[in-house]
Amino acid sequence: MPISPTPTSPHYRWLIVAAGGLLGCVAIGGLFSLPVFLRPIAQDTGWSTTGISTAMTLAFIALAVGSIAWGSLSDRVGPRKVVLAGSLLLTAGLALSSLATSLLAFQLLFGVVVGFSAAAIFAPMMACVTGWFDTRRSLAVSLVSAGMGMAPMIMSPLAAWLVQTHDWRTSLQIIAALVAALMVPVSLLVRRPPALAQAPAAAPSGAAQEPALSVGQALRSTPFLILVLTSFLSCATHSGPIFHTVSYAVTCGIPLMSAVSIYSMEGLAGMGGRLVFGLLGDRFGAARVLVLALLAQAVVVLGYVFARQLGSFYAVAALFGFTYAGVMPLFAVIAREHFPLRMMGTVIGGTTTASSLGMALGPVVGGLIYDSTSSYAWLFIGAFSLGVGACLSALAFTRLPRRQPMMALA
Repeated sequence: MPISPTPTSPHYRWLIVAAGGLLGCVAIGGLFSLPVFLRPIAQDTGWSTTGISTAMTLAFIALAVGSIAWGSLSDRVGPRKVVLAGSLLLTAGLALSSLATSLLAFQLLFGVVVGFSAAAIFAPMMACVTGWFDTRRSLAVSLVSAGMGMAPMIMSPLAAWLVQTHDWRTSLQIIAALVAALMVPVSLLVRRPPALAQAPAAAPSGAAQEPALSVGQALRSTPFLILVLTSFLSCATHSGPIFHTVSYAVTCGIPLMSAVSIYSMEGLAGMGGRLVFGLLGDRFGAARVLVLALLAQAVVVLGYVFARQLGSFYAVAALFGFTYAGVMPLFAVIAREHFPLRMMGTVIGGTTTASSLGMALGPVVGGLIYDSTSSYAWLFIGAFSLGVGACLSALAFTRLPRRQPMMALA
């Protein structure tokens, strides 16, 4: 009897879920180490908060470009090659960023290289997992997303501990080594969903049931356009607060390690949010639950305006993390309800492109607001306005019919 599931075992799909969660956790953790390093980098180099934050904005732009590129590539060559290439490139990007001697070099290395490589994980793995599950799909997607959400709980405290015992350059090099040690071997476990792996042999008998929808038609369809707009506005809502939470707490007189623990609180609450909203979406409809989650996100983000003490930061972070993270699995579930599996990498990649562009706004806008006003208040007020817009956009989705259930290849 085998001691571990093989690629042909029905239990292997749960190994895919575990691999997706681990890969996402480490990749997102490497990317989001920058908020923890923000002040140490500024103090060591003299670079401005806006300049360093721009590296994160560039990372999200690269994440946007890379998401649809990597997602489309995974539809063609399979997810394993894509996530392996992304893991190697992410390692190189983090290591080279630690050696940057100018702000421009740091912005290009961390922003472009790290951001582009991190994009090789999310869309391909989410698309892969949706293909491995015909039942319990919402739970599987939520678990992968929850794994990614563990990054603030694991990687951010690690980065904070490292930067207190080493300089930021050495700390970044250690994180690069950790990325290589964990992500490369785990990438080798990833496999195509069985339905796609067997597609050539099944084509003659299944051709008549294959939907006529082309990739071009899908990317121009109403469901996709609403997904894109809602993803953009949703991520624009929470990107600034997520990135600047640690810095904001420090300006309120909270020590760095305690400030990072606020970030970790968001991640812990986000794990619950991903699971709860994902399962609610499976029961009551992902579109309806998405509207409620986006409305809650908009209201809760205003709480940061009034947070000053560690306890109030914890309270807002728990609610905010629960709501914004709970949104994430719903987009993948909605995508699978409306589009065929054979183009999931492209569709989820396109949605992730929009969300990444939304995420790109927060770091640089938050930096500009703080540099010009010495306060983050308007960042949170602006995030509330964007959150209301995301909720209104998602309302349109509740009026669209769901795609009829189809074969696994569909």
